[in-house]
Amino acid sequence: MRLSPSLGVAAVVAGLLSVGAALLAMPDASLLWAVVTLAALCGHALTASGTPRVRWSVAAGAGLFALVAAANLLWHRERVADAGEPERAQGATWAYLLESLRDGLDRQRLTAWGLTLGVLLISVAVPALPSRSWWRGVVTTVLAVAVLVWCGLSVASTPGEPPLLDLFLAAQPALLAALATAAVLASSGWRGDRRGLLTAGMALLALVALRGCSDFASMWASRWTLIEPARDAFLQPGVMVSVGGSAGGALEVSSAVETAVALGGAGLAVAGVLRASRENARP
Repeated sequence: MRLSPSLGVAAVVAGLLSVGAALLAMPDASLLWAVVTLAALCGHALTASGTPRVRWSVAAGAGLFALVAAANLLWHRERVADAGEPERAQGATWAYLLESLRDGLDRQRLTAWGLTLGVLLISVAVPALPSRSWWRGVVTTVLAVAVLVWCGLSVASTPGEPPLLDLFLAAQPALLAALATAAVLASSGWRGDRRGLLTAGMALLALVALRGCSDFASMWASRWTLIEPARDAFLQPGVMVSVGGSAGGALEVSSAVETAVALGGAGLAVAGVLRASRENARP
């Protein structure tokens, strides 16, 4: 079918435009092109050849990613509108900082749940894919374990000395996203396409999940520090003193690289599943 390759090319072009907009510090345009990219991926999966189980599960996962990107676009536009209000321009008050952190945490939860459910929808197609060599499965399983260990360490090493149990409980959505991506990453070595596109895509999505764990933990710790300041902190009216350490363990990635990793991961995962399905249909 000609429509499916055309939508695939459109997804690549829109993805490049999204990365370019992020590189030029245009987050609104970057998010808009990200929505177009993921919607094109959804259409590409729907119109591709293959079994309905594979096509519909992959299309549902890409469609959910597109909905999350659209929600983030709306959230960004609301934040820009709020920042332009006169009362917001007078300075960041304590209450406003708490509100911003709460909104940021809500956005992180939405993104984490979207990544989790989207990956799980894509994983429905994995059992229908052709099996591969055992050594590839061993390698991807080791990578998946490393992802989970790295995620746990990034949360546990969050600066500010927040209660670890409360931190891990609060970060459940981000941790579940890391667990889902790691599980599909591990299974992609046992069943997937010959060129390893699915494995590469899930590895990139695992990086997105890791970044989400780090960001969520840092944001939650900052909010906890504001609500429960340390006993030795010296506070004056109108002045906020941060008692946490520097976020040296946080991932330092530019917006353009983040966008490229997220969209590239989704695109490679979709392409890998569809390619593996075609390979499985060959005699």
